[in-house]
Amino acid sequence: MVDLYGTTHSRRDLAARSGALSQFAGVRLMTLDNGVERNVRMLEFRTGSGLRFTVLVDRAMDIAELEYNGKAIGWHSPTGFRNPGLHEVEGEKGIGWTRSFSGFLVTCGLDHTLGPEEVPADNYNYPGRPTARHTLHGRVSTIPARLTGYGEQWRGDQCILWAEGIVQQSTVFGEDLHLLRRIEADVGGREIRLSDRVVNHGFLRTPHMFFYHVNLGYPLLDEGARYLAPISDVVWASHAGADYRAQGIGYAKAAAPVEGFAEQVWQHEMRGDANGEVPVALINDRLNLGLEVVTNKNQLPCAFQWQNFQAGNYTMGIEPSSHHVLGDLAARERGEMIWLEHDEARAYDARFTVLDGADETAACEARIAAIAQQPKDDFPTPSGQFPSLASGRHDRTPTATRR
Repeated sequence: MVDLYGTTHSRRDLAARSGALSQFAGVRLMTLDNGVERNVRMLEFRTGSGLRFTVLVDRAMDIAELEYNGKAIGWHSPTGFRNPGLHEVEGEKGIGWTRSFSGFLVTCGLDHTLGPEEVPADNYNYPGRPTARHTLHGRVSTIPARLTGYGEQWRGDQCILWAEGIVQQSTVFGEDLHLLRRIEADVGGREIRLSDRVVNHGFLRTPHMFFYHVNLGYPLLDEGARYLAPISDVVWASHAGADYRAQGIGYAKAAAPVEGFAEQVWQHEMRGDANGEVPVALINDRLNLGLEVVTNKNQLPCAFQWQNFQAGNYTMGIEPSSHHVLGDLAARERGEMIWLEHDEARAYDARFTVLDGADETAACEARIAAIAQQPKDDFPTPSGQFPSLASGRHDRTPTATRR
């Protein structure tokens, strides 16, 4: 059944009350047509519950806008949702990625994440490419998808809005990795479900790194908004050292926009529940509004928190990751790099749920606290203890999945 406007409806009920489902819910394909966003295809999802979000087909099928009852949840940067044809992949010594960085969800990977690095490329067996130069957070987020389908699907009296596509990150004498993405949301619901599979389509042993850059903005993000997570240890902080407390902003509560703010990044060690699920949320008590992100510890064992409270670029990131913040070379040296042989894959699942009202935000807080009690100190001392991820990384069977 579909819950809409305080009433439960069957498929027949809804059909009787409109000429088309699109009157209050649906998926619509459109094309942006001005400025740097020109010719970018976009899918608009409306669930009828007040949840609206858009999917950028030509930017890895990432989620651009996310809003609920007119309140923005996702972040927009000054760059706009730039057409990939304008993007200089290797520009500015690997930092050019930031000129195309915007939106609620930005996917990072597929063969590299984190800062620019030069790494060995002997696995590709091409003398002309002894090393590979990687840019910040990899290439995938600026690759157009091949849209394979979208629409509304009825399963009995439940209606699911969906879209699917394939993003190919491929080259000669290098990686041939495919991201197969499916996005779902229920009519009447407030949850987005993301199902990803990264497959090595090529025949060369290929490294794989992956994480979700989930970016939250005003008004959900505002002074006093609370970061909730089942944190068992604070592993690392980019701003640790002599000036650890210099900006006066800890991990647990958001600050108002600050002019001259220097970004802060934390790596937290999270615990999963009995099913391995890791819920992380940002709660705005003034608005009685929240956003919960749920991923799986077995798929994305690491977790970062990005605080960018700079005026004019005001955002906070929830970032579940396949690897530690140490980077590509460190992952290789520690035996933690994921190596995919031909037709091997990794699966990643995520849920993004809008929390509406004090009861729902309180229930989320209780769920998280039941898994692990996060530090009460806003400035916990990082342990520097990065748990080993090496177990099973080179073995085909424990963590790889087949198509």
